[in-house]
Amino acid sequence: MELDHALIAVPDLGHAARELEARHGLVAVEGGRHPGWGTANRIVPLGDTYVELIAVVDADEAAESAFGRFVAAAGAERARPLGWAARTDAMDEVAARLGLAVSSGSRAGRDGRTIRWRLAGVEEAAAEPHLPFIVEWAPETTLPGRADAAHRDAPVRIVELRLEGDAERLGEWLGGDSLPVSVREGAPALAGIRLEGAAGEILLGGEPF
Repeated sequence: MELDHALIAVPDLGHAARELEARHGLVAVEGGRHPGWGTANRIVPLGDTYVELIAVVDADEAAESAFGRFVAAAGAERARPLGWAARTDAMDEVAARLGLAVSSGSRAGRDGRTIRWRLAGVEEAAAEPHLPFIVEWAPETTLPGRADAAHRDAPVRIVELRLEGDAERLGEWLGGDSLPVSVREGAPALAGIRLEGAAGEILLGGEPF
């Protein structure tokens, strides 16, 4: 497994994108609506990884899906780190090892093509946010992080996810794969996202935007 993306739950996608660019020079390009989940997103492309701004846009629809409930549980007052995802190209093997059910999802991309993925572990990640949910992108789908974006201090990359929780539990979940995360003991959470750009470090988390 590899790091795929980190999620920040926000009350308003447009406002969050403007604030993120004004404060940190990070451009969040338009993503799309997630049919059946009641959510929508904007993407901060970072190559093979990305930061996803995610918001509930239909509360009733969100209440009917595990992912929608995950986002809704963050509340709507301010932006805050929500969780993260690990990417695999062996979803069936990973899901069998962890005892997870696999679901499929899709949304329309900015270029009109359909973006498709398979997903597992959302409910577990919602309960223990230091654990990632697992995503497998369809072979014909370009990784969202590879979209064009003119960040002020490009190139920018994720260098560390700062987690709180059970390091041993996380290690078992990842099956021994090494990802750019640090874990300190505490209530399970994604506490911060540390990025590095041409002008130095950018830390997302703890400060509302």
